Amino acid sequence: MILTYKVKHGHDFSEELKKAIQVAKFGIANKDKLSSKFVKAIGLKATIASQILRKYGRNKKCQKVSSVNLIIPGQGVRRIGNILKISCLKLDILFLKSCRKVNQVELDKKYAYVSVTVDEKPKIETKVTIGVDRNATGHIVVAACPETGKVWKLGKSAGHIHEKYKQIRKILQSKGKFNKLVAIKGMESRKIRDLNHKVSRKLVDLASGLKGRLVLENLEGIRKAKSNRAFRSTLHSWSFYQLQTFLEYKAKLAGIPISYIDPYHTSKCCSRCGLVGIRKGKQFTCPSCGNVEHADTNAGFNIALKSLGVFDFKRKESFEKGVLAPRQKATPISMVTLEPHRL
Repeated sequence: MILTYKVKHGHDFSEELKKAIQVAKFGIANKDKLSSKFVKAIGLKATIASQILRKYGRNKKCQKVSSVNLIIPGQGVRRIGNILKISCLKLDILFLKSCRKVNQVELDKKYAYVSVTVDEKPKIETKVTIGVDRNATGHIVVAACPETGKVWKLGKSAGHIHEKYKQIRKILQSKGKFNKLVAIKGMESRKIRDLNHKVSRKLVDLASGLKGRLVLENLEGIRKAKSNRAFRSTLHSWSFYQLQTFLEYKAKLAGIPISYIDPYHTSKCCSRCGLVGIRKGKQFTCPSCGNVEHADTNAGFNIALKSLGVFDFKRKESFEKGVLAPRQKATPISMVTLEPHRL
């Protein structure tokens, strides 16, 4: 498994970065001359120049560049204890992470991006299943475990963050301060990214403690779904894929299995009897069995139960005949919230 760590290097490479831009521009303009001997006059180290030429010269879509990182291959990096030594730049970087090998190091003005290969843990033997419902409104994650009946709600502050910066953008636009909009967007995305990291860590820790596997909905193409105008901005600011990416790599490192199911009817059907119910906002009511639940909690249970084969919401006869088995081990439901106000 390949991971990239961000580390401050504390050195001034402004001259080298300027030369790197020149090398990249040469590579884009001369795709048949991707050897460091053709850019020797620029003065950038051959080890770095050859990597930049290959990256930009072989990229058919790249037409121009404004910033280029210094790229050092794994052969140009030695690790001695907790120190990464890059001889071509006379640079030592403190690196405390354990890994099998260092693949590559990229440097910009402030940071070193260290790409490493790490060993994945073998998959654990699971005892329970945790259904993870991702949401664009309310808590960004509601996880439910049918075997224990417990529910965890995480990431409620995401909605407040989006709304806060939405109002700030409106004010800036009304005052004509368009140059500040980019900075505001960066602040918002960084806060959401940090929140997604925290939520994904909570889920992996939860699964590790219960020896459970995580089940999510396959949300590919969700942004193409029809939605009203008021919900459209919320849908397009929903960072469900980023959360999924963070969750996947953390789960691999911990040996937690992850699987995906078709999201069809997971929000419309009852998690106790499997029949279609009524959803109004965040409340779900089943007229067949009388079950009343939080809509996201109901969806979380359905995701887990569908992965276990208890419910198959695509079988038409299941709705007509009511032959689906009710949830047994999840009654009564015990609600546990992992400090959502802190996330």
